[in-house]
Amino acid sequence: MTFEGQYLTYAEYQELGGSAIGLMPFNLLEYEARKRIDLRTHKRLVGQEIPNDVKICIIHLIDTLKLYVNENNRNLDSESVGSYSVNYANDIKQVIANKNNEIDDIILNDLYGIIVNGEHLIYNGV
Repeated sequence: MTFEGQYLTYAEYQELGGSAIGLMPFNLLEYEARKRIDLRTHKRLVGQEIPNDVKICIIHLIDTLKLYVNENNRNLDSESVGSYSVNYANDIKQVIANKNNEIDDIILNDLYGIIVNGEHLIYNGV
């Protein structure tokens, strides 16, 4: 499977000090991060030269998305073995809401004031 239109390539990710993940997990996380940015910017970056601020934002999003993927695997309700018990009882709706809020905050903070083709990336109208 090929991933076209990436805002950040795997080589750039490694060059900018991205954490150690393989190529395919990177491609999937970059795709998810790119879609989140496209949603928030109304696809203003599609077909444009990607500013470094956007590349850094993608790195922040990948790191955050990666944490949520790992955390989602720990949403165990309860487990008991003898006197040992574990209970992660995280409400999945709350986890998703937290993830969406954190991702939106990253995009707003990293892309605030960035202008492409004379237009603010995160401008949503009056």
